[in-house]
Amino acid sequence: MKLAKAMLAVSVGVLFMVSAGGVRAEIKPGWFTLSPYIGGYLFEGDQQLRHRPTYGLGLGYNLDEHWGTEAVFNYIDTHSREGAGDVDGFLYRLDGLYHFMPDRRLVPYLATGIGGLTLDPDRGRTDSDFILNYGGGLKYFLNENLALRGDVRHVLSFPENNLLYTVGLTYFFGGQKIVVAEQPQDSDGDGVYDNSDRCPGTPAGVTVDRFGCPLDTDGDGVYDHLDKCPGTPAGIKVDGRGCPLDTDGDGVYDHLDECPGTPQGATVDERGCWVLKGVNFDTAKWDIKPEGFKILDNVVSILKKNPSLRLEIQGHTDNQGSATYNQKLSEKRAGSVLMYLVKKGVMKDRLKAVGYGLSKPAASNETPEGRARNRRVELKPVR
Repeated sequence: MKLAKAMLAVSVGVLFMVSAGGVRAEIKPGWFTLSPYIGGYLFEGDQQLRHRPTYGLGLGYNLDEHWGTEAVFNYIDTHSREGAGDVDGFLYRLDGLYHFMPDRRLVPYLATGIGGLTLDPDRGRTDSDFILNYGGGLKYFLNENLALRGDVRHVLSFPENNLLYTVGLTYFFGGQKIVVAEQPQDSDGDGVYDNSDRCPGTPAGVTVDRFGCPLDTDGDGVYDHLDKCPGTPAGIKVDGRGCPLDTDGDGVYDHLDECPGTPQGATVDERGCWVLKGVNFDTAKWDIKPEGFKILDNVVSILKKNPSLRLEIQGHTDNQGSATYNQKLSEKRAGSVLMYLVKKGVMKDRLKAVGYGLSKPAASNETPEGRARNRRVELKPVR
């Protein structure tokens, strides 16, 4: 009896004192349990039987994570106070158990059941009684398959009321192991798990596609959040900022530049062509006005900085007059510019004057402003 009480005290103390973390354990549906234990059985006083140790074995089955059933057998080696000698007690019962917090390491439970109690004295007749029991206990998991167990029951054999307390082990077996799937990770927080993310490390707040890559709406190879020139037409080469290339640096993208290769410092129009803005001609005239001298002096400076640069000086007209007349007029305008540049020190073999007449208007000839723009000279670099 003293041994049983000592074991009970130690086991219950362990159950409450040991931390409830660090072990993956839970009540598992479909698993069987085997529970050997030891304890004590306290008889009600008018039964004239001594309180004695009890030894038992339980076989159970978990219906789900909360409910279980268990068949239990106990042996009680007691002694009669009325001269009947040693008495063998046999307690057998079928119990139902309800587990609280079944996914924790420390699992409390309630239990109730029915069964029978047989007392077989050395002297006298054997007596068997129907019993009810109720109570509860604790299971403390040592690992996934093994738990310490403490249990207290009130045993009703009518009219007697007895008390059963036990400590022992419960071994879990036979069920399917629960595989805990590893929680998918999304390291960059873009909503796409790492194992599917083709573009890890996406900055916070950037919209991504189903592969975890930032969007590239215009398909130029530069992600939208880095693209300084969204909406680039398909097939256009871009730089690292997502902007179309401007190889000659004149401010007009290559795919729009009708006059590539313009030297640095040249003034261009929206087509990217080197137009001598300010070098204007009156109708039917080819002489250069004084306000155009400064502009032509800048051309001379550019040519001196680029000694390998050669120019085609292109003369143009509006549509006033015949094509033949305008052709000759455009040639004279181009020639006037050529002669000015030569007088300023530019070698003549670097220059070529060509007239295009009215064939290449830069603006509409339907308005006075448009016709004035068409009476012009353009410079085309020739390398």
